[in-house]
Amino acid sequence: MRKLFSGLVTMVIISSFILGACAPAAQPAPAAPAPAQTLTIYSGRAESLVKPIIEQFGNVAGVKVQVRYGGTAEMAAAILEEGKNSPADVFFAQDPGGLGAVDSLLMPLPDTILSLVPARFRSPKGTWVGISGRARVVVYNSQKLAENDLPDDIWDFTDPKWKNRMGWAPTNASFQAMVTAMRVLWGEEKTEQWLKGMQSNNPKVYPNNTAQVNAAGAGEIDVGFPNHYYLYGIMQEKGESFPARNYYMRGGGPGSVVLVAGTGILETSKNKEAAQRFMEFMLSPVAQQYFASQTFEYPVIAGVKTHRLLKPLAEVKSPDVDMPQMADVKGTVNLLRKVGIIP
Repeated sequence: MRKLFSGLVTMVIISSFILGACAPAAQPAPAAPAPAQTLTIYSGRAESLVKPIIEQFGNVAGVKVQVRYGGTAEMAAAILEEGKNSPADVFFAQDPGGLGAVDSLLMPLPDTILSLVPARFRSPKGTWVGISGRARVVVYNSQKLAENDLPDDIWDFTDPKWKNRMGWAPTNASFQAMVTAMRVLWGEEKTEQWLKGMQSNNPKVYPNNTAQVNAAGAGEIDVGFPNHYYLYGIMQEKGESFPARNYYMRGGGPGSVVLVAGTGILETSKNKEAAQRFMEFMLSPVAQQYFASQTFEYPVIAGVKTHRLLKPLAEVKSPDVDMPQMADVKGTVNLLRKVGIIP
């Protein structure tokens, strides 16, 4: 009996050893997925214009994007006030003036990004690039006027024959950027004379570009001074019978300046790799086609189809403006206050 019991015990021990040797080794627990990167953008561009394409970037890149929206001047002031403590990774500005205001806080961009954009649409210091172009135009009521009725140069709207026929939006950032271009091209004295001449013609004051274009279509004013793309947004909603059209000034000058909306990366960014991916995406054919098709802006890369009614950028007589000088928006605001156009 003892021999039988001893034999059974031996068999159990041997069987356990064999089974243990054949069993698969214990597998380590799967690693937790890496947390998604978070990119913080301070946007001076309107949420209605850029939110869809920013969201598309986040979905494609797997990056969590947080956006703080406001005016370009407001966002630039916030970045300057926050300094090294700013949570912003990217500044998306409506115009080069806003980018110039924070230029000292932006990092140099790699050639892989700079090379995507023509020299005229990027910082000479390589700290920001343009994402889309917005031309200044004269919008006119097409039932009252034809292009031949409009002057070659924006200066000529100081003629008394335009009294009580015009509208403008002097608090608008793009209008102020145009006046900044005037100061660069004409100098302070002539720009002040233009502002006073316009004042004497009693232009109606509007809060923004959309209001001006609608007013021109409704016949409230004969002409206004917006960016080009507002008309196409309204025509998409109301149809091409909307009785207003854009006029690109035959003589060029500051009334035809092309302003670029652009982006730069903060030197203090903790997410520079994601920030560079964002900029590369914004300069990709997908994003550039979005701006051309959905916001009717000019793409800054070649090969992107634009609205059929949009004048080709190569045909716009845009003046050559030194972009760093466009940073002095504060000087423009001071001039507008001096003349009494804004409070």
